[in-house]
Amino acid sequence: MEILTFKSDKDAAQKAFEIVRDGVVSGRVSTLGLATGGTPVEFYKKMRESNLDVSSISTVNLDEYVGLEKNDPNSYHYYMEKELFSHMNFKESFLPNGMAKDLEAECRRYEKILKNHAVDIQILGIGANGHIGFNEPGTSFDAETHIVELTESTREANKRYFEKEEDVPKYAISMGIKSILAAKKIILLAFGRSKAEAIKEMVEGAIDPSCPASILQKHPNVTVLADEEAAVLLKEGITSDR
Repeated sequence: MEILTFKSDKDAAQKAFEIVRDGVVSGRVSTLGLATGGTPVEFYKKMRESNLDVSSISTVNLDEYVGLEKNDPNSYHYYMEKELFSHMNFKESFLPNGMAKDLEAECRRYEKILKNHAVDIQILGIGANGHIGFNEPGTSFDAETHIVELTESTREANKRYFEKEEDVPKYAISMGIKSILAAKKIILLAFGRSKAEAIKEMVEGAIDPSCPASILQKHPNVTVLADEEAAVLLKEGITSDR
């Protein structure tokens, strides 16, 4: 696991963009795995402000809330359209359908999409409780795309995006941990002091489902791009950049 620290989220986002750009230009990347939320906003800004040709690139997203229409401003379909898809010429883009009548069938459908679009680079954030995607503490490392009941801490973290607390969805469809680990390369972005404990546990703690991100210790190609606040609890020896 390579860990790089930066002065700001903008600097970290620039590094993430450079890695993705080099993979796209060289032809090594044909499918890009994407995340949502506040963490990747600066990365998406770098992407949309570039002149990168992504017409041969497919995208797959980590997750989507259950019960939100695609045009709901709080859905991840809406978020991705606003932040990235309406600005760039991707070949095709896939997200789970949170309005599917049969959610278990939707999970199977989405997992098949992932099998047919092997992810070359997966962008990840990390929750304060160590979740990746919406895989909450206790999730099996062997889980594929599945329905997740969101923890109180995750709903608390997400309520700032909703008008009322009761509007925050209680369930989501998420790539499973096994699905995420299938990516050839993973870039994990982490910003702010609120993520410091999770980063420390992910990097230095035991590999345990209580911190889902800890399984990334076993992945052969993970780059963590963190600002100084998120990396503050790590032991000396990590690499600084910019």
